[in-house]
Amino acid sequence: MAINKKKTKTVLSLFSGCGGMDLGFEGGFHVLAPSINQKLFPNWIEEKLNDKWIKIKETSFTTMFANDINKYAKTCWDHNFSKLDSSQYEDIYHIDSIVDIVKKSTNGSKNLLPEYADVITGGFPCQDFSIAGKRKGFLSHKSHNGNYLSSVENTNLENRGMLYLWMREAINIVRPKVFIAENVRGMVSLSNVASIIEDDFKNIGKEGYLVIPARVLKAYEYGVPQMRERIFFIGFNRSYLKKSAVKALESIPIPSEYDPYPKQTHCYKNGDLFKENYKIGSVSNRLAPYVTVREALDDMDEPEETNDLSHQNFSKARWYGKHCQGQTEIELDGLSPTIRAEHHGNIEFRRLNVEHGGKYINELEEGKIERRLSVRECARLQTFPDSFDFVIENSDGKRGYKLSASEAYKLLGNAVPPLLAYHLAKRLEEIWDRIFYNK
Repeated sequence: MAINKKKTKTVLSLFSGCGGMDLGFEGGFHVLAPSINQKLFPNWIEEKLNDKWIKIKETSFTTMFANDINKYAKTCWDHNFSKLDSSQYEDIYHIDSIVDIVKKSTNGSKNLLPEYADVITGGFPCQDFSIAGKRKGFLSHKSHNGNYLSSVENTNLENRGMLYLWMREAINIVRPKVFIAENVRGMVSLSNVASIIEDDFKNIGKEGYLVIPARVLKAYEYGVPQMRERIFFIGFNRSYLKKSAVKALESIPIPSEYDPYPKQTHCYKNGDLFKENYKIGSVSNRLAPYVTVREALDDMDEPEETNDLSHQNFSKARWYGKHCQGQTEIELDGLSPTIRAEHHGNIEFRRLNVEHGGKYINELEEGKIERRLSVRECARLQTFPDSFDFVIENSDGKRGYKLSASEAYKLLGNAVPPLLAYHLAKRLEEIWDRIFYNK
């Protein structure tokens, strides 16, 4: 792989999925103009394309390793990242499980992990901690490679709920300056799971990692038009930290100039002041209004009017009644519910017929049909640019799809919104030289 010489910091990505976190850490993609608070971050903008879209600047981070066990995730990742620079991203996505990668790297059979990376990111599997799931927690019913386990087997350290420990082992091998781990908000309410994971991450290596308290980030507070909330764990390699940074990061609360979590940029009520004393210069700045579904989707034609395969494809599952999730019409002037990694029957409706409770009468009168959100509409609500393909046809167009709508929905639901990841990356850039020795 040829590392981009314009980039100065390397990222090792685990549980990469289709690349939401990776794209966000790289930057350089198109986002909705209202998704960036331009009063706060005018220097993030590379180009204003029109009133609707802007292109945000690249970061100083480059992905050098990516991993997931889902072959469709690799198909999606390879297809899209090769469009950015095929020489840079060639053959860096590995579909071995994290357990196999760590085992091969420690027993000497095949060291897949790079010798060093500045940052390790990873959204370790969340199904066992999700409120919407079975809440198995550390005792998952699935193995590290996705197979079902017996009730006895699920207690071993290779079940899906324990994969954060294997992420910890990867961190122990590579020893990055910083790691960022992500999971569902539901982990907060599952006994003391979050604090156990924090403690396990602290005990990496001889000097250990300074792990700051986990925090739930609300995607809509960062310009994402969606009610998505995720918990993030951030840890710093003590051997690289300046003494002043150690003192600051161990403080409660952490001083704002050292806090690695991004500052809120959007809110429900336009005009609310920043919490605490977030200021630029001597002028208090206001939060931007949250981005609505309508703002995200209002320039889109109907699926049958487009050449975009990701928009042409939408779930044909019928309306099952109000008692099931995913049977509601999306609220155009509000936020989208969390885009879930679900099958077709749980994808929200773009519009419903009147007898099913539909409110967009004018659209129905124009002849627009009752239908669920398309793959592209879900991607928009996750802040993926339209250039990022999710439904991918085979090159001859005759053998079906390399990546179907069913797989695309699942990949989207599991992804970190790229714009939220961009906020994390840019915040790390802001504090990097303040906290780390230059070595």
